Amino acid sequence: MADAFPWRAEAGSLIVATRVTPRADCDAIAGWGELADGHPVLLARVRAIAEDGKANDAARRLLAKAAGVPASAVALLAGATARLKSFRIAGEPAALATALARASRADGAS
Repeated sequence: MADAFPWRAEAGSLIVATRVTPRADCDAIAGWGELADGHPVLLARVRAIAEDGKANDAARRLLAKAAGVPASAVALLAGATARLKSFRIAGEPAALATALARASRADGAS
């Protein structure tokens, strides 16, 4: 997983594969993880419960904060009712990737 990132660049945005854990002690990017199939994911923990989209919205706001963009720049693409989600973050992909990498290390990632 050392060379793999839990995101991919697209024109004007970054698509982020995320595993969201609701009902956590605090809202935080908890680093990177790896799925059973070897695909990397960004690990996000949110205090919100997984009800009526509350955890999705909290994850969206957490990613926005980590990427340094407004919450309106982050959209849920897939996984509305699952722990594994895909988010699109609008902006310059390299800058977004750098910000997310920095945030994932600052919150204790490996």
